[in-house]
Amino acid sequence: MAKSVAVVVRSFLLFLFSSQFAAAQFAATPTGIPSLRPRLPNDTLCNHLILPAGYPCSEHTVQTEDGYLLALHRVSSRTGNISEQRGPPVLLQHGLFMDFWDWSWQELALHDLADMICYINSITNTKIFVVGHSQGTIMSLAAFTQPDIVEMVEAAALLCPISYLGHVSAPFVLRMVNMHLDQMILAMGIHELDFRSDWGINLMDSICDGHVDCSDLLSSITGKNCCFNNSRVDFYLEYEPHPSSSKNLRHLFQMIRKGKFSKYDYGLIKNLKLYGQMKPPIFDLGHIPKSLPLWIAYGGNDDLADVTDLQHTLKQLQSKPELLYLKNYGHIDFLLSVNAKKDVYDHMIRFFRSWGKSSSSY
Repeated sequence: MAKSVAVVVRSFLLFLFSSQFAAAQFAATPTGIPSLRPRLPNDTLCNHLILPAGYPCSEHTVQTEDGYLLALHRVSSRTGNISEQRGPPVLLQHGLFMDFWDWSWQELALHDLADMICYINSITNTKIFVVGHSQGTIMSLAAFTQPDIVEMVEAAALLCPISYLGHVSAPFVLRMVNMHLDQMILAMGIHELDFRSDWGINLMDSICDGHVDCSDLLSSITGKNCCFNNSRVDFYLEYEPHPSSSKNLRHLFQMIRKGKFSKYDYGLIKNLKLYGQMKPPIFDLGHIPKSLPLWIAYGGNDDLADVTDLQHTLKQLQSKPELLYLKNYGHIDFLLSVNAKKDVYDHMIRFFRSWGKSSSSY
C-alpha cells in the first residue's frame, strides 16, 4: 500500500455534526419547507478549509438513485502527485446534523452511502475502505448488510458505533426522549431541526431549564471528553451545526425506546403498506459477511455509544472485529482529541495497511 493514502471525504468528521457545503444550500420558505438556492462557485469545502491547509482537493458530484446530488471531496497528501498515487481510497462518513429534510439514516445508508461507495468504486476500479463515526456507523453497518454494497468494501473502521441505543445515558438526549420531542416537532409540521434558528435556541433553553445542567452542554450530550481542546470551540461553531431532519431524530429516538436496530417505524398501517408486516424489519447484522474486516474503537466515557450496546452489536456479528478501547475517551475525543493521532489514528492506519491488498488505477 502506498505511503500516501488517497482519501475521499464527504465532509469532516467533526463531533456529530457535518461541515458539509452541499451542492446547493437550503433556505426557508413561508411554508417552512426548505428550498434550494444556488451556491456561489467558490463556496466549497475545498476552497474554505482544505486547499488553504496545503492539501490537494477536488470536488465530485454523485447523483443518488432517488435523485439527489451529493458532494464528495477528494483529499490527498501534501506531497506527491495526486494523479500518480495508487493507495486504496478511504471514504470518511460523518455523523448527525447535516443538510437533509424528510429523511432518516435509513435512506442515508441505503441510498446516499450506497451510491457514494458505488461511485468511488467505479472511478477507482478497486474496493474501498470506509470510516464512520457515530451515525456514520449506523449507516455503514446497515449498508453492509446489503450484499451488493458490501462487496465493494475492502474493510471498515467504526468510531463510537451505535447500531443499538438502548443504554444511552446522556442527560440531554434522555430529556428529549422522555419529552417525546421528536413526536411533538413532527406533529407541529416542523420537518427540519435547526438548532441555530430562534425556535431551536428556545427549544434548547426549555430542555435545559430546571431539568438538565447545560453549563457544559457538550458533556450533557456526549459524555465527558478527556482530551478535547476547548479553545477551538469557536472555530468549530463557525461551521457547525447544520440542520438535520426531524424524521431522522425520531428514528434515532425509536431506537433508544425500543432497543432495536431496525427500519423506521411508520405505525401499523403504513408499515404493512411499505414493509408487508406490522413492525419495521430489523437490519440483521448477521448478514454482514464474516470476510469483511472490521476495526472498532470505543470509549469508557461515551454516553451515546454505550459499552453494553456495543457488546450487543458484537454478539450479532459473524466476525470478531479488532477492538480499541480507550477508558477515558468520550464521544468527541475519537475525532478531536489532541492525542487522537497516537491514541486512535495510528492504530486505524495500521489496520488498513494490513488489508491494503487492492491497488487503485485512479
